[in-house]
Amino acid sequence: MARLELKNLTKGFKTGPVFNDVSLSVEAGEIVVVFGPSGTGKTVLLRIVAGVQDADAGTVVIDGEDVTEAPPEQRDVGMAFQNFALFPHMSAFDNIASPLAARHAAADKLKQGVASIAQLLKIEHVLGHAPRELSNGQKQRTALARALVAAPKVLLLDDPLRNVDAKLRYEMRLELPRLLKSFDAAVLYVTQDYKEAMALADRIAVLRDGRIEQWSEPATIYREPVSIGVARLFGDPTINLLPCRIDGSNGRATIGLFGRAVGLAETGATPGRACIAGLRPEHVVVHTDNPPGAIPFDLDAVMPVNVRSVLYLRGPQGEELLATVGESAASRFGRGHRKVWVTFEAEDILLFDAASGARVAAPAS
Repeated sequence: MARLELKNLTKGFKTGPVFNDVSLSVEAGEIVVVFGPSGTGKTVLLRIVAGVQDADAGTVVIDGEDVTEAPPEQRDVGMAFQNFALFPHMSAFDNIASPLAARHAAADKLKQGVASIAQLLKIEHVLGHAPRELSNGQKQRTALARALVAAPKVLLLDDPLRNVDAKLRYEMRLELPRLLKSFDAAVLYVTQDYKEAMALADRIAVLRDGRIEQWSEPATIYREPVSIGVARLFGDPTINLLPCRIDGSNGRATIGLFGRAVGLAETGATPGRACIAGLRPEHVVVHTDNPPGAIPFDLDAVMPVNVRSVLYLRGPQGEELLATVGESAASRFGRGHRKVWVTFEAEDILLFDAASGARVAAPAS
């Protein structure tokens, strides 16, 4: 039995529907990340689970008990927000202690609980400070401590790293999975940062256009997206998308890319079908010489991005293509316009239907 189950949740406002028929489950000790663009209803979903907002239809189940109608204080849920939402008139200690105080915990238990979680999150030295005296990183850890101090069965995290600096965000992506799993709570984590989703999740639920479009392990979603829409959400720079048509006249399924016939690794492709070929930039191999079978391209520009560089390429028929290489490899190309050659593996091509955007021969989500 899953610790948290959402069954057919539907929510809308006067401005229109937010999401429809959303179902997912989270096991004890599991981190499920709800990922999607801004405005898709991720925070609304958390608020429904927490009991501070009502669904139009559907059920929230915690440890096998239907809590859809239960008030927030009876759900054993902890929640941390992207804007921290600390009580400004309380010290960090009192903010963290508030869930225990609401349960009328004994003074010694309350003090012990706050001290334990503060030590775990390395904020013992700021417990006497008011929120205005804390850095954003300290506020974030204080809010997280408040959500965890009562060891809730379900933990809801609403983009808690969004308002902290890049260094702390990176550190917390490393720390959070270990920390959260030590509490054995079912964790529902919301973010619109795909790197965060990939780093933290045991499973990712992609919320798009009012529904869970794909729900699977991070590596599966990246390698086997069910649609162009999902594929575009993961990766920086974004996936290359190239119109093509399936040809079966030579006895095997091929597509035409860059003036060449490329054999298909995908199955279930129907000859004559209009498709979009997806090729991630890291799967494009760029050469300064001309190896056998390579395709000539013009290198238009090289843009450094952190420890990698993005190459902007133009194909034999003007097709635009992005590739990525390591910084040391980028130095071979210089910065000026020049001729290069491109190779890629057929099995790295993702094939999508041109009309619907659905993956051709995609596995079930």
